[in-house]
Amino acid sequence: QVQLVESGGGLVQAGGSLRLSCTASGGTFSSYYMGWFRQAPGKERDIVADISWSGVVTYYVDSVKGRFTISRDNAKNTVYLQMNTLKPEDTAVYSCAADPTASRRGYRYWGQGTQVTVSS
Repeated sequence: QVQLVESGGGLVQAGGSLRLSCTASGGTFSSYYMGWFRQAPGKERDIVADISWSGVVTYYVDSVKGRFTISRDNAKNTVYLQMNTLKPEDTAVYSCAADPTASRRGYRYWGQGTQVTVSS
């Protein structure tokens, strides 16, 4: 099975930046769609961004377009989320997920999550 471990979360002021990392083991990382999701307290978990196995195809939720960048390094089995110009509404637990089906509907492997807190 696939194991995912996130890192890079923390507390930043509005306008600041963070880079989240997710390192995978136990699977064929380079063949998986990879995504970042977030869940704020009392809210549903929503997709933030995802990326195809090649890194060519990316998706971003409208609220983060132009501010966040997803990338992957298959040689390192790692996916990144660069978050710039952070806003308080970005505060959430961010989780990495893997979809071995490449359908973007088959996310089934999840990391433990990393907290991102953006203060005013």
